[in-house]
Amino acid sequence: MRLTVIAALIAAGAAQAQAIPTLDAKTAQAIIAGCAAHASAKSQSHAIAVVDAGGHLVAALRMDGNGSGIMDFALAKAQAVAAWGFPTAQMEQSARDTPGFANAPHVVTVAGGVPIWTADGKMRLGAVGASGEAPADDAACAEAGIQSAGFRSSRVR
Repeated sequence: MRLTVIAALIAAGAAQAQAIPTLDAKTAQAIIAGCAAHASAKSQSHAIAVVDAGGHLVAALRMDGNGSGIMDFALAKAQAVAAWGFPTAQMEQSARDTPGFANAPHVVTVAGGVPIWTADGKMRLGAVGASGEAPADDAACAEAGIQSAGFRSSRVR
């Protein structure tokens, strides 16, 4: 009897673990494709990095015309959002409002880093960082990629 209960609990835990959405390579590539399509339609060129919630790189694209430093900056933007949970555009204001915040680890005060939330807006999956154009264009590129893949860039409360 006890063994049956334990087996049922393990099976329930495994089923619940499988239900937790994650940012896999296929999804990250879909986000990259959406970003690239947005950029191409505007005759822009970005470096794009998609990271999981832990800030680990899942997919990246350096569009033509961008140097390696631009890719590094896109990755830094994505990792900053993964660390803090909010867009890099908001980090600039936070740095002004909170003494010392600008010097904290993983803070980037330039727009272009955007969180990836599930379609229902309840769970943060990771982040996108885009760089290579004006900061507002970088942010718009990241947003477009997230939306084109069927996800949100903000939490639903």
